[in-house]
Amino acid sequence: MTQRLLDILVSSFPRLVLYCVQVTIPLTVCIYILSLVLGFLLALIQIQKIPVLKPLARVYVWVFRGTPLIVQMYIIFFGLPSLGITLDAFPSAVIAFSLNYAAYMSETIRAAIQSVPEGQWEAGYMIGLSSGQIMLRVILPQAARVAFPTLFSTLIGLTKDSSLAASITVVEMFKAAQQIASRTFEPFALYCEAAFVYLMLNTVLTLLQSVLEKRLAWKQPKQQSAVQKQLEKEPA
Repeated sequence: MTQRLLDILVSSFPRLVLYCVQVTIPLTVCIYILSLVLGFLLALIQIQKIPVLKPLARVYVWVFRGTPLIVQMYIIFFGLPSLGITLDAFPSAVIAFSLNYAAYMSETIRAAIQSVPEGQWEAGYMIGLSSGQIMLRVILPQAARVAFPTLFSTLIGLTKDSSLAASITVVEMFKAAQQIASRTFEPFALYCEAAFVYLMLNTVLTLLQSVLEKRLAWKQPKQQSAVQKQLEKEPA
């Protein structure tokens, strides 16, 4: 490694970290929250078998899971202006990613809710709880533990996939690495450095996931017992 290359890497590292903190992480958080909310709504629509909305939700999931994310981004950022709708790069990326990831999250959430035994619903109805109360107080707490590992892994995947936003000119960490590489003519070193920052970020998330999963596993018996006691105490 030459002194020039070392100087480039040392000087560029703080900038990459800065773009990671200022753009990549906020972009990921915005997308994840919107995807989670939309995915939850889609899952509920399919589970509750709401007329008209259920087939629409099915079609939505089919379309967004069956087409490439980058094509969806291009349609929103480059295609919509031809219809008179122009969006900046950042909101275009948020919308495209959110619509795409919501389709996947909805299936995870739906499967988690449906994994809760039917007896939980029957027990709730027997003591006079409404469908909404059973869902909020009995079903969702158990489904959340089932869905948590997959949903958190989705967050880790989203952190990496956010680099695709560079293709529609969002200046996040990978785009910043591209810009530095084009000026310094050191693409291999700069892209490896960007990969290292992504690796460190996702390592932190992976460790956090492991800790949270262990805590959820430890609390699960207590929480299930608490749910049963709550059901027993509810007046019929």
